[in-house]
Amino acid sequence: MNDKILRQQLIQLLDGGQAHADWKQALKSLPAKLRGVRPDGSPHSVWDLLEHMRVAQWDILEFSRNAKHVSPDWPSGYWPAGGKAPREKEWKSCVRKFTVEAAAMQRLVTNPKTDLTAKIPHGSGQTILREALLLADHNAYHIGQIILVRKLLNAWPKS
Repeated sequence: MNDKILRQQLIQLLDGGQAHADWKQALKSLPAKLRGVRPDGSPHSVWDLLEHMRVAQWDILEFSRNAKHVSPDWPSGYWPAGGKAPREKEWKSCVRKFTVEAAAMQRLVTNPKTDLTAKIPHGSGQTILREALLLADHNAYHIGQIILVRKLLNAWPKS
């Protein structure tokens, strides 16, 4: 197997946007007043989904590189509390952290010193390859939900 090609393919998968919108496209031009709105029939707002993605991404990243990492309680620690709309500062902080942590996972994957298929010593059989695939899959799933919520709010560009 060509290690360089595998790492490039993982980065493309983590970036998203190959078979669907990426997270930046999913958030682009979303009016601030709609960030915390849960449309009828939806248990989540765009804010709920983005913050959940951020927390899960952080957890996967930290598990991958830090033996002392402790994951949040499931499920309460992975979702924002209260169903309130985010303040502008919270929204910007979430987007910034999501961006920084996504880049950190990509650096971990592209680092030639990272053995993608070695078991993570503090795990129960997980590998960095598995964690990268898990992260890409999780983000893709919730990006689709963000787009659906936006469509339900009539806040997605017409095609």
